[in-house]
Order: sequence, then structure tokens, then C-alpha cells
Amino acid sequence: MMLTAEQIMASHKANIETLFGLTQKAFEGVEKLVELNVQATKAALAETANNAQAAMGVKDAQELLALQASLVQPLAEKTAAYSRHLYEITSAAGAELGKTFEGQAAETQKKIEGLVDSASKNAPAGSEAAVAVMKSAVAAANNAFESVQKAVKQASDMAETNFNTVSASAVNASKTVAKKR
Repeated sequence: MMLTAEQIMASHKANIETLFGLTQKAFEGVEKLVELNVQATKAALAETANNAQAAMGVKDAQELLALQASLVQPLAEKTAAYSRHLYEITSAAGAELGKTFEGQAAETQKKIEGLVDSASKNAPAGSEAAVAVMKSAVAAANNAFESVQKAVKQASDMAETNFNTVSASAVNASKTVAKKR
């Protein structure tokens, strides 16, 4: 059941390739976040200039209140859109990383099962109980891992649903406030 030098080197090589792949995916996510923030900043600066110009043209308090009310709803919608886009970027990056980890975990499970099978075939007579315990432990670990994966997926789905609900509520609240003014 000893690992050969080639097996160890192949394992290290695969781990390094996985690390570089994960690093690349992380940088892609950061790049998208930077791009989103640059776009949001440019839009905010342009909007601020336009709003300042509009405020300079206000002639009385009634017009100022109308201008203020007209700015509330678009701001809430833009904030919700930004948050939604941010959530999409982070969710996509997390999903990519999750797929990689799941693939690595599945490969590791296969290797462990192969080692257990190899050990059971080469086990001395009378060690059947120990082999059964080892196989049972591997099966239990696999089941636990699958349960954790399902729980994480459910939590992620619930978080996404809650995020969408909160975003929609914020936009609707801003519309209500804008209509009252």
C-alpha cells in the first residue's frame, strides 16, 4: 500500500495545476469586480455632475422637493442593480471554485477507494473485520461529504432567493417613497 515516487510526483503536479487553475479563476473574479466598480464610479460621477447642474437650476423649494423625489427611485434601482451584479459575479466565482473542489474531492474519493480495495485484496487472512471497518468508514465519509454538499447548495439557493427578495423590496419601497412626494 506504499505510494511510489511517480505517484507522489503525479499527485504534486496535479495539485500545483489545480492551484494555478484556482488562482486564475480568482483573478478573473477580481477583474470582473474591478470592472464593475470602475463602471459604477464613472456612472456615479456623471450622475453627480448632472444632479448638481439640475440643483443649480432649481428656483424654489417645491422644485427642489420634486427634484429630490425624482432622484430617490433611480438611485435605489441602480443600487439594487449594482448589488445584483456584484452577487452574480461572486456567485459565479464561488460556483467555479466549488466545481473544482468537487472534482478534486471525487478524484480523491476514487483514489482512497482504490487504496482500500487494494489493501483488502492484499490483506492477510483474518483481517476481514478490519477491512470491513475501513470500507465502512470510507463509505460514511463519502455520505457525509455528499450531505454537506447538498446542505451548502440549499443554503446558497436560499441566500440567492433572500437576496432577490430584499432587492425587490428595496426598489419597491423607493417607488412608494417617490410616489408619496
